[in-house]
Amino acid sequence: MITVSRTAFLIAAVSVLSPALAQSSSGQPARVTVLKPTRDPHTPGYVKAQELPDGQLPSPKQNGNFIIGPTYKPAPEMTAREGVPHGDIHEFTMNSTDSKIYPGVMREDPKLQPLIDPADPRKILVKSFPAPYTRKVGVYVPKQYVPGSEAPFIVGADGPDRTLFTALDNLIAQKRIPVMIGISIGNGGGDAQGNQRGLEYDTMSGRYAEFVETEVLPEVEKRFRVKLTKNPDGRATTGCSSGASAAMAMAWYHPDLYHRVLSYSGTYVYQQWPDNPETPHGAWDFHDKLIPNSPRKPLRIWLHVSDRDNLITRDDYHDWVLANERMAKVLADKKYTYQFVFSKNSGHCDRAVKAATLPLALEYVWQGYRK
Repeated sequence: MITVSRTAFLIAAVSVLSPALAQSSSGQPARVTVLKPTRDPHTPGYVKAQELPDGQLPSPKQNGNFIIGPTYKPAPEMTAREGVPHGDIHEFTMNSTDSKIYPGVMREDPKLQPLIDPADPRKILVKSFPAPYTRKVGVYVPKQYVPGSEAPFIVGADGPDRTLFTALDNLIAQKRIPVMIGISIGNGGGDAQGNQRGLEYDTMSGRYAEFVETEVLPEVEKRFRVKLTKNPDGRATTGCSSGASAAMAMAWYHPDLYHRVLSYSGTYVYQQWPDNPETPHGAWDFHDKLIPNSPRKPLRIWLHVSDRDNLITRDDYHDWVLANERMAKVLADKKYTYQFVFSKNSGHCDRAVKAATLPLALEYVWQGYRK
């Protein structure tokens, strides 16, 4: 494991401490603290990466590791254009009372940061109770879609995401990606351990993919008269932060359903709740043991991390930069098809980076698709 002085991290991060408390006292629970120091992409132990001139992005046909930045311009495809066929965008609401998989949960006093377990700093002390919720689902149907035909699609977390739909409009028109449906699903509320979003996104299992498969996709087909492909090679998942680790889990635990993953600032760290003895370190186990110790799955992956991405210093399992660097390393070792982008002068789920790179990421992740 790569080790870096925590003192150096603390010095670098004085100005970006979260409002939460940093230390515990005499074994008492402490508040979670998130630091955002600037990391050097050439740190010993990180993957060897090609540093591109400022403003340049890798080709969507290139695999491997790249460093971009420090400045970012929105890609032209991120702006709605005249003369480009604009797809129809729909929204509907899902109620937790209708869900057999996620009836709803909420952390007690969700406005407060959770406490660290003094007996095990990897764990968070939370109490939760059943709580109903609603979620919005955005659905994009391109003008080029032929009613009744079977279409590829992409599922996104933390939706509805109109920027995704704009990118799809332009990339489909330019024939850089297939004509596809976009499905952008809102989370069930809250964040991290004890809340519905954390339960959905940070759980290491195929449960979220099963929720999408059995409760979301049938509603999309019924409401908007589209036919979604059953071919996993025509299905992609995407997300940012815990939404990215959820996207990875969807494909990892259900390669029968998804082959393509797009990940921004992936939370490949120990965020899981409730605990699972099969993955004792949560999504950290993706790069610690699951990917290294499993046969290669038929996945194509685009992933990103920022130089000022999240860091929690209470243990060795909460460094977002290191986690994504390790992801790139194990994907390379197992000969996966992937592209990893490290962005300089940027933060967690950085909007400027996404605006600059989303068309690249979409085009990369859909390379090689054949009906």
